Amino acid sequence: MRLSILVPVYNEADNLPELISRLLKVARDSKESFEVIVIDDGSSDDSVRIVKEAVKMNKEMKLIRFNRNYGQHSALFAGFAEAQGDIIVTLDADLQNPPEEIPKLIAKIDEGYEVAGGYRENRQDSIFRRIPSFFIAKMTSKFIKVKLKDYGCMLRAYKKDLVKEMVAGGEAAVYIPALANSLASSVAEVPVEHHAREKGKSKYSFLRLLHLNFDLMTGFSLLPIQLVGLAGVAIALAGLAFSAFLIGMRFIMGPEWAVQGVFTLFGILFFFVGIEVLAIGLIGEYVGRIYQEVRRRPRYRIKEIIGGHPT
Repeated sequence: MRLSILVPVYNEADNLPELISRLLKVARDSKESFEVIVIDDGSSDDSVRIVKEAVKMNKEMKLIRFNRNYGQHSALFAGFAEAQGDIIVTLDADLQNPPEEIPKLIAKIDEGYEVAGGYRENRQDSIFRRIPSFFIAKMTSKFIKVKLKDYGCMLRAYKKDLVKEMVAGGEAAVYIPALANSLASSVAEVPVEHHAREKGKSKYSFLRLLHLNFDLMTGFSLLPIQLVGLAGVAIALAGLAFSAFLIGMRFIMGPEWAVQGVFTLFGILFFFVGIEVLAIGLIGEYVGRIYQEVRRRPRYRIKEIIGGHPT
């Protein structure tokens, strides 16, 4: 098997007919042996019916169906576990990344790279999506020590051996592009087209993006909690210096000045309390991640698998 294409799906019924048609054409035009694995992540619309009909008509297709929604990265891990191809490509179902760009990634893998990630040129998302993505890419590059422009693009290609190592790791919460880049010996970035979403709604709300960001921070680096520790030392020293300043001013200016300085003291106190709450939340995120890993619960539960007779 030369190529496996994984498509996680969650309520994308409006996009699926066009996506499947274009994707199969690209794969067949490559003249390579291939399979298309669609992972339904607990869709509540007509997505499952559309994919089932496509599987009946195309022997290269397979449907993995979850019993409920587990998230995009869990869906991809289910696809990774089933994939047979020497090259494994991941693609969103929203058609923002055209399937016609897949050959670019395959060509890069054939050059010897273990990972080929898409870089969205002329990205068509709103500024409220682009700005967080920019900072996440910068932060991920810092943590992983692999500098890329775009860590959020799901149009990516991996060598099979690397994927199997990721699956064997068994981590409960994983940011797949960062994990792959942290393990790969060579990573390339390929410019790809990006289109505005025409049908359906994005499944990444602000809260989901925030959760993904915390997974990234706590899963790949101790730097955040180390920075909190350093900030604690700096704040303690600043508090000590400010206390000495207030005592000195009381002797110099008299007790009336000390009363006026109470409001300043309260303002600084509230700032320090905010830092402490942030630190507690960050520590809680690390502890929660440890708790998830210790429980060793499965990432997902498969309801059914349909099809699977690749060419």
